[in-house]
Amino acid sequence: MDNQNFPDILKYPEIKLIAGDIQFPEGPAFAPDGSLWAVELKANSLLRYSNGLLDRYHVGGAPNGIAIDVKGNIWFCDSENSAVRKFNPATKETETVISNIDGEPLNKPNDLAFDKLENLVFTCPGESKTEPSGYVCVFMKNGAIKKIAAEKYFPNGLAFSTDGKTLVIAETYRHRLWKGEWNMHTGEWINAQPWCDTGGPDGPGGPDGMAFDDYGNLFVAVYGTGEIRVINTEGKIIHAIKIPGPNPTNCAFDPSGKLGLVVTEAGHGYLLSIASNHLKNKLLP
Repeated sequence: MDNQNFPDILKYPEIKLIAGDIQFPEGPAFAPDGSLWAVELKANSLLRYSNGLLDRYHVGGAPNGIAIDVKGNIWFCDSENSAVRKFNPATKETETVISNIDGEPLNKPNDLAFDKLENLVFTCPGESKTEPSGYVCVFMKNGAIKKIAAEKYFPNGLAFSTDGKTLVIAETYRHRLWKGEWNMHTGEWINAQPWCDTGGPDGPGGPDGMAFDDYGNLFVAVYGTGEIRVINTEGKIIHAIKIPGPNPTNCAFDPSGKLGLVVTEAGHGYLLSIASNHLKNKLLP
């Protein structure tokens, strides 16, 4: 897409606009075939970007985070229907996979990620902005489901380290990240502790989606700040990448390197690409 049609983006020469005018984009993720997927929450749709073309698939509900399995199926949280659902790009069919836990409906699931054994971890913040009623679940590959954390103020984005041994989860309304060891064989989050205060706006917002780079740095979209904040392995903020638009919701690295870091921004409805060389230059000592 031509940046000339979006003057505010011209102030950021290292950033390319992939698509604009999206109704609350979230959850970027790359499929095994290299295509980029995201959601358009307020248009009840999934987005697929490939070879310069953007396609929409209407799935209903309120799709939020995305995780893609090894077969290329698109798993997404649907906060409106309180479910985790799966979309098959080949058949264009959608099915509900998870809708309850312990005999109760899921509490508005938000974001999700697969570990290396294809166990699925997902957050359920519900309405936990002012009370610690949010929780986190794991859906094991064998079909078992259980809570791995509870009593959180809006648990939101999450990411596994590149070796799969660490799980980080954002507690948005406390402006902090939790970090713990991940046992993929038993589905246990061990020794989880507050790890980093990311900062955030005075009002609603805070750390949202996130992605690890190959060096162990964590890139966190901090909603309400217009920044992607970079956290090193010691839990310290070492850089802040400014983006056009106030509300970054999530980010993902392109495995091929072509699109660098992809960012979804909900304030203006942008799907953005930050060049890999720019990221490396900012992080070099």
